[in-house]
Amino acid sequence: MWSRFTSHLYVRIWLAVVATVVVLAFLMGAAWQLSTDPPQLPIREVLVHNQAGELIGRAQTRADRKLGDGMEFDLVTRDGQVLNLELPRPKRPPRNAWSRAPFGFGWMLGVVALAVALGAYPIIRRLTQRLEGLQRGVERWGSGDLSARVAVQGSDEVAFLAERFNHAAERIETLMESQKALLASHKSLLANASHELRSPLARIRMGLELMGGGAGSAQRAEISRSISELDQLIDEILLASRLDARQADAEPFETVDLTGLAAEECARVQADLGTATQTESLTLQGSARLLRRLIRNLLENARRYSNGEISLELAQTGAGAQQRAVIRVNDRGPGVPADQRERIFEPFYRLPGASEREGGVGLGLALVKSITARHGGKVRCEDRPGGGASFVVELPMPATA
Repeated sequence: MWSRFTSHLYVRIWLAVVATVVVLAFLMGAAWQLSTDPPQLPIREVLVHNQAGELIGRAQTRADRKLGDGMEFDLVTRDGQVLNLELPRPKRPPRNAWSRAPFGFGWMLGVVALAVALGAYPIIRRLTQRLEGLQRGVERWGSGDLSARVAVQGSDEVAFLAERFNHAAERIETLMESQKALLASHKSLLANASHELRSPLARIRMGLELMGGGAGSAQRAEISRSISELDQLIDEILLASRLDARQADAEPFETVDLTGLAAEECARVQADLGTATQTESLTLQGSARLLRRLIRNLLENARRYSNGEISLELAQTGAGAQQRAVIRVNDRGPGVPADQRERIFEPFYRLPGASEREGGVGLGLALVKSITARHGGKVRCEDRPGGGASFVVELPMPATA
C-alpha cells in the first residue's frame, strides 16, 4: 500500500519538501542551542535587621549558583556568629511532559512541517497533474492512437515539452497517413496491372499452342515455363491484394478437412505426410481455398530450396478454447539464418544469394502469413534438427463439447 502511494511523483516531491524542512529546523535548533551560553544568574543579597531596625548582618548568594538551585546565604552577624540561611525553590504543580524541552521544540517543528505540507501540496500536485496528463497522452500515442494529443498549459518547461510532443505526433500522423495512402495506391496499381496482364498472357499461351513442334521445342518449353511462372505471380499478387483489402473476408468460413487438403497437396509434390492426431482427420473452420494455397506455398517453398526429402506433419495441441491445429513443413535445404526469419515473410523479400533458377519472387511466404492471420493463427520458421528448416503454422480450432 505504502509503495503504491509513494510511487506517484507528486507524493515523492511533497515528502522530500517536508523532510527537508524538518531536517533544517532540527539543525537550526541544535545550532542555536549550541551557540547560546548558559544564563548567568544574578547575585542576590540578604539583609538582617534587629527589632530596633539596626543592621546586624548581611550575605550574598554564591557566584556559581546554577539554574534550578535554591538560594543559600552564609550570614555573619556583628557578634561573629555565622548563620546559614537557605531559601529552597518553591514547589510548583507538575507540568505536562510534552510542554518541556525537547518536546516543546518538537511541537514547533510539527506545526512548521504541517504548514509546509499544507502549503506545498496544491502547488506540487498541480505541477505533477500536468506531467501525468503528458504521460497519459504518450501512452495513448504509443499504444497506436496517433491522434492522441496533450493539453498545453502555462509557459514553463512542461508546457514546452507538451507542445513539442503534439508537434511531433502531428507530423508522424501526417506521414503515416501519407504512407498508407501511397501504399494503398501502390497496391491498387499493382493489382490492376496484374489483372490486365492476364489477357496478353492468355493470347501468348494460345499462340504457343498453335505453333507447330520441331527444332524449337526446347524454346517452346522454356517459354511455356516462363508463362506459367508469370501466371502464378499474377495470381499471387491478386490474392495478396484481396487479402490486404479485406476482400477475402467476404468468403464464408466452413468446416475444412485439413488432413484431406494436406494429403492432396503432398501427393502433388511427392512429399511425405505424417499425422499425430487422435482422430483420422483434422478439421477446423476456415476457407478451404485459402488453406489449400497456404499448404501449397509452404510445400513449393520447401521443394524450391531443398534437394532432399520434404515432409508435412499435422498435429493438434491444447484443449478447449486453446485447441490449435499445427502444420509443420520440413525440408533439408540450407536453412534460414536467425536474423532473417522474420523478414522472409515480408512481400517480395528473398534471402541474400537466392538465384533465379530457384524461382519465386518473394510472395509465397507473405501470402502464408496473410492467410494465417486471416484465420487468427501464427506462423514461424525454426531450425530443423539434422539440417534444414521447419515452417510451423498454428491455427485455432473450435472447442469440442
